[in-house]
This record gives sequence, C-alpha cells and structure tokens, in this order.
Amino acid sequence: MIKAEWFYWLVGGLFLVLAAQMLTDRTNPRRHGSALFWGLLGLGFIYGTWVADHRAPAEPLGAAVLVMAGLAGFGRTGRGAPPEGAAERRAAGARRFGGRLFVPALTVPAVALACAVGLKKVHWDGGPLLQKGSETVLGLGIGSVVALVVGMVMLREKRLATPLHAGRSMLESMGWAVLLPQLLATLGAIFAAAGVGDQVRRITAAVLPDGSVFLAVVVYCAGMFLFTVVMGNGFAAFPVMTAAVGWPVLVEQAHGNAPAVLALGMLAGFCGTLVTPMAANYNLVPAALLELGDRYGPIKAQLPTAFILLGCNMAIMFLFAV
Repeated sequence: MIKAEWFYWLVGGLFLVLAAQMLTDRTNPRRHGSALFWGLLGLGFIYGTWVADHRAPAEPLGAAVLVMAGLAGFGRTGRGAPPEGAAERRAAGARRFGGRLFVPALTVPAVALACAVGLKKVHWDGGPLLQKGSETVLGLGIGSVVALVVGMVMLREKRLATPLHAGRSMLESMGWAVLLPQLLATLGAIFAAAGVGDQVRRITAAVLPDGSVFLAVVVYCAGMFLFTVVMGNGFAAFPVMTAAVGWPVLVEQAHGNAPAVLALGMLAGFCGTLVTPMAANYNLVPAALLELGDRYGPIKAQLPTAFILLGCNMAIMFLFAV
C-alpha cells in the first residue's frame, strides 16, 4: 500500500536538499538563516510522522515553528542572485515551446484526478493500492513526480539539479509567505477550540433583534468576510462564524437550508480572501513570482469584485436559503 507518509517524507527531503543548496549559495547574504528556515521545515515533515503515531513528543515541532517565525520576523531569510543569463534563457524557452509549457502543470491535476477516482478502487495483495482517505493527497504527490518527468523529457533536460535549482529560486522568491495559509488554518482550529465562536455568538445574540433574519444574514456574511481578512483563510473563519451565527441563528432558529446557508457563508469568506495580504498564497506570492512593481497590485484589482460578490452572496442567502 502506498502511504501518505511517503509523500510527506518526499516533501521533507526536498526541503532539506533545497536548504543545503541555500547554505552553499554565497550570493545570498542571508544564506544561513534561509537554510535553517527551510531545513527546519523539512525536518518537521519527517519528524511529524512519529508525532502523529504518538512515538515522539510534539514540543520540538512547536519549538521549530517559533524559531522559523523568529527567522522570518527578523528578516533573516533572503534569496540568492539568479544565474547570469537566466532571464534570457527563460524568455527563449517560452518562445520556443509556447503553450506546450502548460503540459507539465496540467499533468498534476490529471494524475491527481485519476488517483482520486480510478486508483482509489484498485486493490493490491488483498488491500487498497492507495492509503484509504489519502487518495487525493497521494494523487497530488504522484502527479507532481510524473509532471517533473514529463517536463524534463519535454525540455530534454538530463540533469536533476536543474529543476532543483529552479525550485530553490522559486521558493526563495515566495519566501516565508508560502507557509502562511497552513499556519492560519491552524490558528482557526485554535480559535474554535478556545471558544471564540461561542463568545461571538453571545455578542451577536445580545445585539441582533429577535426574528431579524436579514440582519443575521448580514452579520454572518460580513463576519465571514472580516474574519477571513484577519486570518487570511476562509476555512479558519468558518468554524468561528458558523458556531456563532450560521448554525444557531440561520439554520436552527430561522430554519434555513443548512447546505445552502453554509456554502454561501464560505463564499462570503472567500470574498475576504481577495482583499487581504494575509492570504499570501493568493495575493502576495503571485505578485512576487510575476515580479510586479506593486506587491499589492492583485488586491487592488480584486477589491471591486470582492465587495460586489459579498453583496450578491448576502442577497442570495436571504432570498433563497433562509
């Protein structure tokens, strides 16, 4: 059986290799901090296996996260200088291959879908070929490996070091922000466990007039929007606002259609994703990768759409879901 842990080990090993490259890159003025940051992340992926199996304490992982936060917060990570002529080679390659450059990228979702739908049903030696419940994650990992092979064959690249160096350059461009969604999703779970949703529910119950469904819809959607702006992740905001307003007020009291109410609430949260730098993977990372002059350019372009969609979600929820 192919286990999800193998994929996590592969990711951890990749981060360790890239960290070793960063350590030897003398063009990076902060190479030691960068290597330590990504090396700790790689070790975390591997060490986490024993933590999940309750064979090792979780405290070292927490300490590693604090060290990584310190390195990022005090600006101890950086990036090296690109190889001479790299931009010209990329431009020449883009002109040569054109739209075929999308083939490796499209390979990833194609293989992931095949694993999640097709290989999910395949059994080997009396058991499932892919670990049950992890088919999508494994499909993503297998698809990434297949896409790497496809890209190297298509580009006639024989050295594995070339994509590794390119990956390191991209990772340094994105920086610590690439981890922000994962950390913010964890923050949402902490908020839910700490009872933040219950406290918000008490406040809204004291403020909202009895029987005012429209105001409850506005509070739920606007709350999802604002919490997502603060936490940068709609999934982190969802348990808080749903426990506070969505379920007790709109579903139980107003007898709303639960799937419709909660789906629209999540869409309202995604509107907040469009306007916050905390959603770094959507807003800051693309600006860095595309080397835009204004790092907040994507947010400024998305502002009108975000507020229009938020209003539409409120209207649809009030008219058709409750």
